[in-house]
Amino acid sequence: MPLQKLTFRPGVNREGTNYANEGGWYECDHIRFRSGQVEKIGGWTRLSNGSYLGTARSMWNWINLEGTNYLGVGTNLKYYIEYGGGYYDITPIRKTVNPMLGAVPPSTGNPLATAYSTLNGGITATATSLVLTSGASFQNSPGIIKIDSEQIYYTGKSTNTLTGLVRGYNGTTAATHATSAAVGCSTVTVTDVANGVVKNDFVTFSGLTATGGFTTGQLNVEQQVFNVITVDKYTFNVAGVFSTSAVTTGGGTVGIAAYQINTGLDIYVIGTGWGAGVWGRGGWGSASSTQAVGAQLRLWSNDNYGQDLIIAPRNGGVYYWKSADGLTTRAKLLNDLSTTEGYAGQYVPNKTLEISASSIQRFVICFGANPYVSGTPNSAFNPMLVRWSDQANQYDWVPDPTNQAGEFGLSHGSSIVTYVNTRQEILIWTDSALYSMQYVGAPYVWSFQLLMDNISIMSPNSIYTVNNVTYWMGNGKFYQYSGRVDTLASSLRQYVFEDINQNQSYQVFAGGNEGYNEIWWFYCSLNSDTIDRYVIYNYLDKVWYYGTMARTAWLDSGIREYPMATDYNNRVLYHESDVNDVAGTTSLPIEAYIQSSDFDIGDGHNFGFVWRILPDVNFNGSNIDQPFVTMTVKPRQNSGTPYGVANIPEVQSASNYTAVRAYNVQLFDGQVYTRLRGRQMSFRIESGELGVQWQLGTPRIDIRNDGRR
Repeated sequence: MPLQKLTFRPGVNREGTNYANEGGWYECDHIRFRSGQVEKIGGWTRLSNGSYLGTARSMWNWINLEGTNYLGVGTNLKYYIEYGGGYYDITPIRKTVNPMLGAVPPSTGNPLATAYSTLNGGITATATSLVLTSGASFQNSPGIIKIDSEQIYYTGKSTNTLTGLVRGYNGTTAATHATSAAVGCSTVTVTDVANGVVKNDFVTFSGLTATGGFTTGQLNVEQQVFNVITVDKYTFNVAGVFSTSAVTTGGGTVGIAAYQINTGLDIYVIGTGWGAGVWGRGGWGSASSTQAVGAQLRLWSNDNYGQDLIIAPRNGGVYYWKSADGLTTRAKLLNDLSTTEGYAGQYVPNKTLEISASSIQRFVICFGANPYVSGTPNSAFNPMLVRWSDQANQYDWVPDPTNQAGEFGLSHGSSIVTYVNTRQEILIWTDSALYSMQYVGAPYVWSFQLLMDNISIMSPNSIYTVNNVTYWMGNGKFYQYSGRVDTLASSLRQYVFEDINQNQSYQVFAGGNEGYNEIWWFYCSLNSDTIDRYVIYNYLDKVWYYGTMARTAWLDSGIREYPMATDYNNRVLYHESDVNDVAGTTSLPIEAYIQSSDFDIGDGHNFGFVWRILPDVNFNGSNIDQPFVTMTVKPRQNSGTPYGVANIPEVQSASNYTAVRAYNVQLFDGQVYTRLRGRQMSFRIESGELGVQWQLGTPRIDIRNDGRR
């Protein structure tokens, strides 16, 4: 019989059974569709060798008046600005006090509790884990250790293994360390007034005099709180190897401690923060909505006001960083700056859910805020209140007939979830409704219109706007807004929402890949507390596909060459910048595949025998000589039976991509041979080698009837 073309509908469909989707694709990983053709996705490289602390949940890219390209990175521990590959810590200081160093443990009168061990196996300068001969005396994560002259920050501990290493910490140099090298750290107790310190908070000491075996260089630096003993006593580690016998005196001296704003969580904990689990699960004022900001999953909102940066941790204060002050200057509370500038600074909201700098109208807007009450600077927080500064004046928040500062309370819902700036309006989501906010000028300044009630949204970061259409993930379905709210049809709706961890819905985030007309949503699968899956909507071809990937934030800014993402190893990655995974020091292959739904001959009343495949594929973009893919036809007798044994032939290119940079006339194996028999079959193409890039065309199979059964 004639050759049979293998043509399949673009996109992946998991809404029905495998056989019911005949003529379509059914499963995949690390692929995309472009102009209806399936291809492997692009790889990624590390932005620089620099790293940051914490799990990043936000990025913001802008250029200042001098043409400097900045990238803001907000993590659960800190806020950084990346420039030139380095990460500059601009985390705000919330309080400066005079503490007293004490003893650990308090009963011994000894300021040092020595944790000492040796390496059970050498490590390289880039290793992200190590094994100790004994980890019994080392605290649970996180912690700081010292090996030779290098300090190392670790984020995980399991018996004798330390993981999540940040190398070259505190300005030391990452190095290779030999087996049996000494590993140590020492714990210091700080006795202080009640300053709201929580575990993992950062504090910088200055003016301390070293006693009991310490050096001033070890003490008068940034330290991290590793254990809170009481409300006025906590401990931190000093990296070093100390001899217990050499330390005979206790106590300490008064110095200055500058406390950074409280750190947040990197995993959502049920009952912490508004909307634990599914949005609006509890009423306002319940335990889930009144937790301190440091006890919630840390999400940042950020925007540039001119060349400056405005940032706010969710349920925290509003902070401002002046570009002119340089990268060594921390962001400051907008309240304090307002007072310095001669305005009533105490009336800047001291708490917000999200902030925005309306770029055209030049307002700073808080979504969720303390209402203005004359004579009462810190009035009760209202999660449904939208409040804004005077136009072109970020410091003036007191409403007056002579300015445009003001506020407006939304009525549908119990808390604002998020917002997005579009070309014509600002869209605001509460936990049950969508509003439009438009500038109308004085005296009303902003108008508010209810667009849709009784809708849902998965998380504050699950929205993306492109081509003046806004898309978002709701609870159980996807939405779009283009002047009206519509359900976005999805061929993966069932697949995604039956395998998503709703308890970690707060982690869901969306990002765009404009070069390929894609919107990506990243989420935690059903049995995972960290992000490990993504689903993509191609808004040009209107098709869906999915895969596995661990990312924590995404940004396609347009003023950097590639889309950027952050991962769980404290790195910013450039996507579509390679064909391999080059996040670390060694290139790793990206395993990509797609498999069709089952197809048959006629109505499936005959068995078919396939003896050869005539491939159609190109390898443009590969960077190795003679790259190859594997094409497989998988047979089975009936829909409910398992796949039978199939040959797995390789299709190899004849082109040398390391030498040729022009367009290649594709030359590859003209035919590959296989022997298989079945009533139904599926087609699969995959690759898992370094340097391989491919796009599938229309392969053909040579198939003949092989009897009935």
